[in-house]
Amino acid sequence: MKNLIYFFVLILLSGCDDSNDTDLSEPLSKTEIENLQYLKEEEKLARDVYLYAHDLYGQIIFENIANSEQAHMNSVTVMLDKYGIQDLSYEARGVFYNQGLQNLYKELTSLVDKSVQEALFVGATIEDLDIFDLNNFMDTTDYEDLQNLYEVLSCGSKNHMRAFSQDIVNSGGVYVAQYISEEDYALILASDMEKCGN
Repeated sequence: MKNLIYFFVLILLSGCDDSNDTDLSEPLSKTEIENLQYLKEEEKLARDVYLYAHDLYGQIIFENIANSEQAHMNSVTVMLDKYGIQDLSYEARGVFYNQGLQNLYKELTSLVDKSVQEALFVGATIEDLDIFDLNNFMDTTDYEDLQNLYEVLSCGSKNHMRAFSQDIVNSGGVYVAQYISEEDYALILASDMEKCGN
């Protein structure tokens, strides 16, 4: 199944990437490289926290979105391989090269331990941060393939945020955006689920 997902990601990214739009003779900047390396681990953070939450509570939303985060990780891996960039991520769940993400994982899983509603808030927070970071990454590159990757992942994160926010409302809570603006968050919630990658 993992090989099938990886193959699909390869087709998706190659189909969206016009080789005339990307000059591979121009090396990626240090910032572009570091953003990709960080993004791989940030998507892994999301996957690992959601798997942790699913193990605790058995809620299908965590399993479904964890599977989506794995697909996001695969998409970033394709780009890392394309440009010959070292993948700094570890295979083990809950283990990160980036110390900031390691600390964040511990903080978020400790919140997940409190209740299923708190776990939903953690999910919304992760997607909030992902969208914020992806917006910033888009501003740091002119490469169309990287822009496309960030846009596709941002689209997925918006869908995840809609799902978590709806479950939070259903449980009697209200999520308040912490990273993106309240205006952007309201626009996300006012929009329907998107079909990403086309």
